[in-house]
Amino acid sequence: VQLQASGGGLVPVGGSLRLSCAASGRIYNNYKIGWFRQAPGKEREFVAAVTWSGGRASYADFVEGRFAISRDSAKNTVSLQLNSLEPEDTAIYYCAATQSGAFTYSRYYREWGQGTQVTVSS
Repeated sequence: VQLQASGGGLVPVGGSLRLSCAASGRIYNNYKIGWFRQAPGKEREFVAAVTWSGGRASYADFVEGRFAISRDSAKNTVSLQLNSLEPEDTAIYYCAATQSGAFTYSRYYREWGQGTQVTVSS
């Protein structure tokens, strides 16, 4: 599967963005599509993931209800709605695909999109 992330941008504190991950190629039913982020000088961290079959979502603790992940299997896209953005959310956001059950760990993801920059201005 090939992935392409889009939708990043510059927003003020408290603003919203909707990121999109377009998938192409062979998508297996046991895929999970995850979003990770990496801020300058920090390690890449898990944000959210959704199962391709069934659309079951999981989130990192820091999300605290501010983000929502969803998938549209007809359009082969996974979206990440970012609300109530804070300066600490500034990072490059990546989408990735895995068939592993350990979907909160980036090392288990084999396919990665190119990333999209999210900047929250204070």
